[in-house]
Amino acid sequence: MKGQFIHESSVIDQPCDIGENTKIWHFTHVMNDVIVGRNCSIGQNVFIGTGVILGDNVKVQNNVSIYSGVICEDDVFLGPSMVFTNVINPRSFIERKDEFRLTLVKKGASVGANATIVCGTTIGRYTFIGAGSVVTKDTPDFSFVYGVPARQMGWVCKCSDKLVFNNGFARCSSCGLEYKITDDNVVSEIKRC
Repeated sequence: MKGQFIHESSVIDQPCDIGENTKIWHFTHVMNDVIVGRNCSIGQNVFIGTGVILGDNVKVQNNVSIYSGVICEDDVFLGPSMVFTNVINPRSFIERKDEFRLTLVKKGASVGANATIVCGTTIGRYTFIGAGSVVTKDTPDFSFVYGVPARQMGWVCKCSDKLVFNNGFARCSSCGLEYKITDDNVVSEIKRC
């Protein structure tokens, strides 16, 4: 594939679909039936389980484990040593592979270093999850969450800067994008002509 780089120390099980211009670094294992989009960067010592789907422009930092049942949309960032789970109540003596829960990380979301995403959650578009957080429930689009367990502490722009709402509207002080918020705490970008 054009522009693709896979380090010789990595193992890519087949069948597997790895997109154009994607780079996979040292000591990474990609299991079968994985889809990795275009222009992705998969860091050193990463594990990607059977059936995982990664969109375009996904960046996976070193020492990340992405287990079966995870879907990451385009432009997702996964920080160093973060991890996903795939079974809600694991026991070593009970096989629960038929109980894997889907975890969805929506477009543009960032997950900080050493964070844990408990299975069955949906991470909203452009959400920013602080380092070391444990996410146990869904997060809304453009939310800033952190802690153990993670709680929403505010809102962020696509560029990741903090948003401050006044009378239902916010303008990013860094990039100038504008947002509105509803009474139900749904944030959406204001489209310009």
